[in-house]
Amino acid sequence: MPYLILLRHGQSQWNLENKFTGWVDIDLTAKGEIEATHAGDILQKYPIDIVFTSVLMRAIRTAEIALKQAGIQSIPTYRSDKLNERHYGDLQGLNKDDIGKEYGSDQLKVWRRSYDIAPPNGESLKMTQERVLPYFHETIIPELQKGKNVLITAHGNSLRALIAELDKMSKEDILELNIPTAIPIVYTLEHETLKVLHKEQLND
Repeated sequence: MPYLILLRHGQSQWNLENKFTGWVDIDLTAKGEIEATHAGDILQKYPIDIVFTSVLMRAIRTAEIALKQAGIQSIPTYRSDKLNERHYGDLQGLNKDDIGKEYGSDQLKVWRRSYDIAPPNGESLKMTQERVLPYFHETIIPELQKGKNVLITAHGNSLRALIAELDKMSKEDILELNIPTAIPIVYTLEHETLKVLHKEQLND
């Protein structure tokens, strides 16, 4: 029964500053590093065979810190922009509260939470899902089918897109899904069919 472990990166500097980050390559804060270390403590009891991350520093460093803390070394690691955060277009680098004041709270909610409405020059969650899921099916599922335990370290929206598929969530339900930073979510899968047997969010 292989494990699929999903891990959102630890707190980034722009998480702290309440900015739209998207594809901007922002590093972890000191708190984010501590969160990643704590995730590593939790992951010590899971034999991870292969790692997939986005190409963004905050996800890469979270995986590196967590794996080192878990005592896991020298395993294959793959990076792809298919796992990157949702691209926020013209909103990237802007403070969310400031956007709410300028455009109104309703418009801010649409840009942040709508399934298929993208911010200017950015991606909707639907568009994010359309790049995440093919990569998952074509690249990651074959590793699970081999019985390997997989860690994916990525971002709030790319992981929401994936969880929606795994949990068979409706478009409405996925909009209310929030993924905490650096808290491992572990799926236990049936080996042959990869049916989800159990899901657990490991807070400690």
